[in-house]
Amino acid sequence: MFNRFRRLLRELMNGETSRNCFQAWEVELLVDVQNCDLPARRRTELLRQYERAVDRQLQRGPGPPMRLSEFLVMRAARRGEQAV
Repeated sequence: MFNRFRRLLRELMNGETSRNCFQAWEVELLVDVQNCDLPARRRTELLRQYERAVDRQLQRGPGPPMRLSEFLVMRAARRGEQAV
């Protein structure tokens, strides 16, 4: 599952997909990434951070990867705690 996730992220970072067959969880992630509206200049770095977070998540157990929106909420919460 992680290999499929990494491939999907690489395609997103490159701005093109070379396939037309996706699993249901991949489609959900694609829609979520599109809805997040990432700033263009930070998009690649945020996707790399997201990839590392999903890597840690999948090492702990099986399951579909967390959504980018979930990652961004957790990241914002963690940054808010550090500021206090």
